[in-house]
Amino acid sequence: MSNARQPEVVVITGASAGVGRATVQAFARQGAYIGLLARGRAGLEGARRDAEALGGRGLVLPTDVADPDQVEKAAEAVERTFGPIDIWVNVAMASVFSPVKEMTPDDYKRVTEVTYLGYVYATLAALKRMLPRDRGMIVQVGSALAYRGIPLQSAYCGAKHAIQGFTESLRCELIHDHSNVKISMVQMPALNTPQFDWVKSRLPRKPQPVPPIYQPEVAADAIVWAAHHYRREWYVGGSTAIVIPGNKVAPGFGDWYLAQQGYGAQQYDGPVSPDRKDNLHHPVDDDRDFGAHGDFDSRAYPFSAQVWADQHRTWLALAAAGLAGGVCDGWKNGSEKFWRGGLLGLSLAALGALGLNALSEKFGTQGTWPRHQAEGPARANHSAGKQKPFARAGSTVSAPRS
Repeated sequence: MSNARQPEVVVITGASAGVGRATVQAFARQGAYIGLLARGRAGLEGARRDAEALGGRGLVLPTDVADPDQVEKAAEAVERTFGPIDIWVNVAMASVFSPVKEMTPDDYKRVTEVTYLGYVYATLAALKRMLPRDRGMIVQVGSALAYRGIPLQSAYCGAKHAIQGFTESLRCELIHDHSNVKISMVQMPALNTPQFDWVKSRLPRKPQPVPPIYQPEVAADAIVWAAHHYRREWYVGGSTAIVIPGNKVAPGFGDWYLAQQGYGAQQYDGPVSPDRKDNLHHPVDDDRDFGAHGDFDSRAYPFSAQVWADQHRTWLALAAAGLAGGVCDGWKNGSEKFWRGGLLGLSLAALGALGLNALSEKFGTQGTWPRHQAEGPARANHSAGKQKPFARAGSTVSAPRS
């Protein structure tokens, strides 16, 4: 039997655009077989083309995550085609930009169904398959708004808070049951995605992400990292790393500051066109592929030093320890040993980074659970590795649509 690494089977909700689309691209670069769940057909087909162009496979599954039956049928289709699901990433979301006093019950109902219950239904579908096998990784894409509510996005903030509570409850149960299934939440900053082109809005001006803005690839890289390096929670972007702890220390100041700045920071330019469509109930990317990026490329950061430092904190700690040792030694014995200790610390960090890179290239970015050997009829077709990919009947498999 070949020892070639089996392609990972990944499911991504909200795969047609934005963070979900960038995450498809990131997993595809690792050769993953990806179940693509979203409502917009044009966006899904674009995601499938991305996946296959980058070395992976994509299975188009038009799905409204607010419908648990559609989610379950999509999960069945993924395992029937690709084999057992290794990683499930929940990204799909909906929002409404509006003061609470202008919101309707239907606004809250729909945002909650998609953004909160969509995560719940998808997580249930993942657990149904992962728990009996005692392995798998679920990644919940969250937000700094899961901890700190802001004006004009009450429905979305409420849903993200609910996801946070749900995920913590489930994590406790998995630990209690000694399960090898893991769940992590990745808290995001403001991102340059197409949602601002189609989010329902009652604001006097066009909606925008609150600066600083990051490119969706920053989020996608963090999601892929979280899927393979378990931690209960990850912060993405310096703003997230400041806002969440800051709100725990001084929530009243956050209330005051956002009351002063939160309205203007979420709007720009002139009024929204009266002909503009929103995606609250119907997809806007059914006939047009929007891709991963929104309209803010010129203002968005393609890199987060905070994310890089978080991912390499062990080696940074070693470097800091070496430098600290050099400082102490230098105070006692003169400058020569000071520089020697500092250089030792930097050398340890450099060697660590090289070692991690070498391991990544040799073994790939595997999860922490044991890998399986060609389970199920779909995976049996490529037991010799990616050189013998499965034969797929057609390029799309459709689930019912709302």
